[in-house]
Amino acid sequence: MTSAARTFATISSPARPTGNPVRLERAVVLGGSVAGLLAARVLAEHAERVVVVERDPLDTGPVARRGVPQGRQVHALLRGGAQQLERWFPGFADRAVAAGAQRVLPAQQALYTDGVGKPGVSQVLCATRPFLEHQVRELVRDLPNVQFRTGRATGLEVSGGAVRAVRGKSGGVGFREAGDLVVDASGRASRVPDQLAAAGWDAPPLTRQATGIDYATALFRRPPGEHAVGLAAALVSPGTGSDVSSAAFTPVEGDRWILVLAGYGTRPGSTAEDLVRLCRRELPAPFGRVASNELLGDVVTHHQGDSRRRDWTAAARLPARLLAVGDAVSSFNPVYGQGMSSAALHASCLSMFLRSGADLDAPARRFFELQRVVVDAAWSVSTGGDRARTGVRPRGPERVAAGLLGLVVDATVVDPVVARVLDDVTQMLEHPARLLAPGVLWRSLRARRLPRPGPTPPVEPGVPEGPRSTAVPAAAGDAEP
Repeated sequence: MTSAARTFATISSPARPTGNPVRLERAVVLGGSVAGLLAARVLAEHAERVVVVERDPLDTGPVARRGVPQGRQVHALLRGGAQQLERWFPGFADRAVAAGAQRVLPAQQALYTDGVGKPGVSQVLCATRPFLEHQVRELVRDLPNVQFRTGRATGLEVSGGAVRAVRGKSGGVGFREAGDLVVDASGRASRVPDQLAAAGWDAPPLTRQATGIDYATALFRRPPGEHAVGLAAALVSPGTGSDVSSAAFTPVEGDRWILVLAGYGTRPGSTAEDLVRLCRRELPAPFGRVASNELLGDVVTHHQGDSRRRDWTAAARLPARLLAVGDAVSSFNPVYGQGMSSAALHASCLSMFLRSGADLDAPARRFFELQRVVVDAAWSVSTGGDRARTGVRPRGPERVAAGLLGLVVDATVVDPVVARVLDDVTQMLEHPARLLAPGVLWRSLRARRLPRPGPTPPVEPGVPEGPRSTAVPAAAGDAEP
């Protein structure tokens, strides 16, 4: 096992944290999304008072927020993220299910590559992003030493080589929040790097990986009762002629299905008519069955031009008492579902840092080194797939690794052991180095000689297309999933 893989295993552990905690009087978190909420949960074990500064009002319940423009799209809580939520909030999954979240067992899952199906390998907790964020926020709000403040951070106060306070505005009135530690969780568009550069410090170098991906998400009525297929995900290889590169649906709270289509350089499903047509004519039958139900509301689209990462370990001059988590550090192509789970693992890094005898009067390089292990792991999975989709050819060692990874992915259709390993990696439970273990590669080579199942056909053509104001009767042989 590589040193990075060993570190990742420690970070992703579900065990309660150990070590001597650093004690703080006050800590300030910029941003009240999942990354900021989990940072606040960790800091609550170290600080007498934690203040979360968020520009969106946070008393509106489980609704989409302006500060999370992708919040109405399909979101996945990977097992790595779910495990960390249980670590910080024991019983989180049971609480979420009691409030309406849905558990989907492996036998109820259908995963497809170019129409060829394989079973699921792990239980999944499904809900909308606003619902999950609301569940976390309410648990954080219950902590007696955490306070929320509505406002917009406008700058940092730095003196003596360390960040001492945050300046901001709320309702046009300025405010100042002093803190022994400041955590930037203000998202992909964080202004903190620019503020550092303007004050004479080094901004972390920014790397972009083009994606050019578009999403279209719709909600459909979910009929009562059990469904043979409760969750499905489909990948479509480049060169097939389809505008769809991937698709997925899951059950969510409120007796609904949430369904997404994604395309690189295309906009599949941007209208209700197109979305239903593609589900019924180009994707495996379960997609068409879900899209035959009543459409609830409008199709919601989202465009992301690139994935981004800021390398805080490469900034030579940083002030002390400043950290960053979540999308403020790395934001990935959402198709891989890594955002919330990465944020949860960043919280684990924060806990390890604050329990390792950290010297807060020095730049937090140990924290950023731990965090980089998580970012590297997620980045290698998502950008490798993006390069293949956008026509970027890997070179040298990257080309070899890409070829081996393709071999492993292909084997998952017929080898359940390889499928489990890939699932553990993509679910952010294990480091990607696990995929290149000799035993995994040997099984993947052997799998090339095994017979392959045929593709699952789409729903029969000829079914009325377009949005449904009421549920459409199933065609012959087209039972509800």
